[in-house]
Amino acid sequence: MTAQPRSPQGHFLLGNLSDFTRDTLAFLLDVRQYGDLVKWKFGPFPAYIVNSPALMHQMLVADAEHYDKDRTSRVILNPVLGEGVFTSNGDFWKKQRKLVAPSFHTKRIGAYGEVMVDYANRLVAKWEDGDTLIIDHEMTALTMEVISKTLFDAQVGAETEEISEQITILLEVLNHRFNSLFPTPLWVPTPENRAFKRAIAKLDEIVARFVAQWRAAGVDKGDLLSMLLQARDDDGNPMSDKQVRDEAVTLFGAGHETTSNALTWVWYLLSQNPDAEARLHDELARVLGGRNPRMEDLPNLPYTEMVVKEAMRLYPPAFAVVREANTDVELGGYTLPKGSIIMGNIYGIQRDERYFPNPDRFDPDRFSADNEKQIPKYAYLPFGGGPRVCLGNAFAMMEARLVLATIAQKYSLALAPGHPVIPQRVFTLRAKHGVKMVAHQREAIPVLA
Repeated sequence: MTAQPRSPQGHFLLGNLSDFTRDTLAFLLDVRQYGDLVKWKFGPFPAYIVNSPALMHQMLVADAEHYDKDRTSRVILNPVLGEGVFTSNGDFWKKQRKLVAPSFHTKRIGAYGEVMVDYANRLVAKWEDGDTLIIDHEMTALTMEVISKTLFDAQVGAETEEISEQITILLEVLNHRFNSLFPTPLWVPTPENRAFKRAIAKLDEIVARFVAQWRAAGVDKGDLLSMLLQARDDDGNPMSDKQVRDEAVTLFGAGHETTSNALTWVWYLLSQNPDAEARLHDELARVLGGRNPRMEDLPNLPYTEMVVKEAMRLYPPAFAVVREANTDVELGGYTLPKGSIIMGNIYGIQRDERYFPNPDRFDPDRFSADNEKQIPKYAYLPFGGGPRVCLGNAFAMMEARLVLATIAQKYSLALAPGHPVIPQRVFTLRAKHGVKMVAHQREAIPVLA
């Protein structure tokens, strides 16, 4: 018999399913005790969890050609994302990634900085000193406005709340389907399935409208949609309308959900760590002197970047990465058969004391220029890694830093008294009860010449 990795004890029928679904984050921390590669059971189905940077590197980079996007994710996400770069595999994925990648070229996204700052200023202009805010809702509205403008050169304005509600429904249903051994087929008219289909239809309606507006204008507006519609493959062929739809929905969903989550956790962590907040304010006052941040300021705002990186270490929006072996593979000294499902434990590795001393403490200095060099490669993977690394990572980091620098100069956010903040996996990493905060207006800094 081939040797197998250690396994946590589970139910004889359900395996570790109940532990995983009841509190996924606790499960991902607990499972590390069984080794760097762990075998577990999702009901009767065997699967594996990777708990070390070395094995993450092997799976995502060194042997990347032996691992595909897993079939479970593809089946569950296909009704929403179709065959976008997040879900596709093989030659089709390579072609699509090559077509989409120029949309996120550094020179291209650099033009979006002013948009990000402008919408952040519009948001805080609605706040008043002492306002109690559901900050995750505020950040979602902001990042949705930003991605709509930069992706489609359009404004969602009054629709942001409705779109946000529909996306929340999508995420909750997707989460439920991921937790189910045998998800109910979508053709069965359950209340959940009907809500799921309505939410998809709303997204499709918005994207179709934006594409129609672009085609009517027929000019490059400098947005990401212009890049998608003008992209040509090696044979000179454009994307089909279905391909454009799939990529646009993927970018729209991922482009606001993950960044809004990251910013929500930034505000929460700063409210719990006044020394870090004071250092952030000092840096912003010294470098910006009360004016709006610009792209060229970002290299001079290292602590701002450190704050964002440390928040994403503790609360990575994408808490795990899942792959499926397309052949028999060697991993961690074990042979895993073709078809094996392997989960890379991003949340657990980023809270492992072997790589991050005192791992539960919020310490932005971990990401100072010198300290960051000491972090093992692939111990920090908020955007994944390897050939399938998130295309929008530079876009997201730019947006998070510019938004933080803009808002933090004007407001300090304190957690509302008695409000519980409990991280919860809802496809992405969200706060179970939201994050309710009180906005305190900061004394205006005289703008330096």
